[in-house]
Amino acid sequence: MEKKEVLWIYQKMNEIRFFEEEVHRTFGKGLIPGFVHLYAGEEAVATGVMALLDDEDYITSTHRGHGHAIAKGCDIRGMMAEIMGKKDGLGGGKGGSMHVADVEKGMLGANGIVGGGFGLAAGAALSIKTLGRDNVAVCFFGDGASNEGTFHEGLNLASILNLPVIFVCENNQFGEGTPFRYASASETVAERASAYNMPGVRVDGMDVEAVYNATKEAIVRAKAGQGPTLIECDTYRMFGHFEGDEQKYKTDQDPNRDRDPIVELRAKAIQKGWMTETEANDIETAAKATIKDAVEFAEASPLPDLSSLYTDIFA
Repeated sequence: MEKKEVLWIYQKMNEIRFFEEEVHRTFGKGLIPGFVHLYAGEEAVATGVMALLDDEDYITSTHRGHGHAIAKGCDIRGMMAEIMGKKDGLGGGKGGSMHVADVEKGMLGANGIVGGGFGLAAGAALSIKTLGRDNVAVCFFGDGASNEGTFHEGLNLASILNLPVIFVCENNQFGEGTPFRYASASETVAERASAYNMPGVRVDGMDVEAVYNATKEAIVRAKAGQGPTLIECDTYRMFGHFEGDEQKYKTDQDPNRDRDPIVELRAKAIQKGWMTETEANDIETAAKATIKDAVEFAEASPLPDLSSLYTDIFA
């Protein structure tokens, strides 16, 4: 990674963390309708992947999608307003936390359906291939989704059609409250790739450089017409599956429990000369200000007009 990329990654990681901490507080005040699923702790995955993408590349996300959206460049003000159900939200306040989307940024949407992104990402990659574009599609999914039928369908189709798609598993060890070691017959998700004739790699998902390097290799392969790749990122979420989750299923022996990808990147970046302490401090201060501004914007935004119930619908 180069200095410019590291500074961007550190900025986005901090924006994600402060955003999620603010959503946590705001939800506790009863100001957010519906459910929220927080991404804090997994920042290295979203930023390590998105540092290599641009607006012309597509991503599909999950119910835990705030981090993906921020790293893909979605407007943070519009995201906060959307989560609060306000008129100025990215979806007009209709979608909420689990349906944040911004097609202009290549963010095809968070998804309330577990495993809902596989077919969408394969379809996006098919459009890239059909139109002869030099881009990729990335499908983010959790370890729980790896046991859905759509996982197998999506990977199989992508391999058959030799599509430029990268499947990124964020294995945070628990599908809701069920440990991966209990729910999976295979020791890893990555090893399943061989059944679909594609590379499967498992990386430290708390190390943004490891995620970045694996993604870079997968992109090169996809753009060379060599088809899809499955990347499994070993990570950990700091909060519960949803707000209000007591997390009684977690133990002191859980892998990555005491790790923080932001703290680790800061130390590594300063040690390697990618970033100074002053630059790190300035980025953190700016990120806090960005989120504070987003909250103020969302709070000032009006609720959607009743007439909007009849717009943006198919029937």
